[in-house]
Amino acid sequence: MGVFFTLSTSAAIILLILPGDLCVDIIGGHEVAPHSRPFMAMLRGKIITGKIKFCGGALIKPDWVLTAAHCHLEGGTATLGAHSRRKHEKEKQVIKIAKEIRYPEYIVDEKKHDIMLLKLEKRAKLNGAVKVIPLPTSGDDVKPGTTCRVAGWGRTVYNIKELSDTLREVNITVINRKICNDKKHYNNSRNITNNVICAGSEQGGKGSCGGDSGGPLICNNVLKGITSFGKEKCGAPDAPGVYTLITKQYLQWIWKTIAGDLQTGF
Repeated sequence: MGVFFTLSTSAAIILLILPGDLCVDIIGGHEVAPHSRPFMAMLRGKIITGKIKFCGGALIKPDWVLTAAHCHLEGGTATLGAHSRRKHEKEKQVIKIAKEIRYPEYIVDEKKHDIMLLKLEKRAKLNGAVKVIPLPTSGDDVKPGTTCRVAGWGRTVYNIKELSDTLREVNITVINRKICNDKKHYNNSRNITNNVICAGSEQGGKGSCGGDSGGPLICNNVLKGITSFGKEKCGAPDAPGVYTLITKQYLQWIWKTIAGDLQTGF
């Protein structure tokens, strides 16, 4: 099922990305109507020894995509306007990734500040199938019990190599961080901080998984998080997904980075 990158914590934590074309998809949920999530970006890193890095992302400006810092995509491409991963679609726009800009305090081993901006080589053509998603106006937290949604491409069962060819989405529920980090879940992991959101299902069977990294978490129709990591058995009751919360400090960094780029004319 591909190689998972693990961290040395008591809970078997994985990055939600896989090498090769073995991206792992939303657990549970449903296929969305074609091109009904026009902000979704399908990200593929540069091919190295026959393997492709795969992540999701959100188009926040015509030439900027927001994704997870642990994705390695420079030299690769962002496909916008996609519903099918494989089929030719007239709506698709494939644009090269010019630059990765990780949050400066990103810590690889601790999964802290897992947020990154991608500068595209050119501006996307905005239309019905390709649109930007607005950034939140504040970095407020998301209350436990809130229903959110997350989307992605790939497998629909974590341990079966059957891939979804189409974009799927699932509703998940925000979990209190204290519960998320109790012995039944992440067991006092240092990764569960105030800068992340835990979300899943008490009954299991719903959630994000490997390959969904970088995709947007939307709560109350507002972009609030970025898919970051989880346990290997995605969708299990004790394995809620963990998402980088788009806080005030991250918003300030995003706007400063984009403004600086405009000034330098990159």
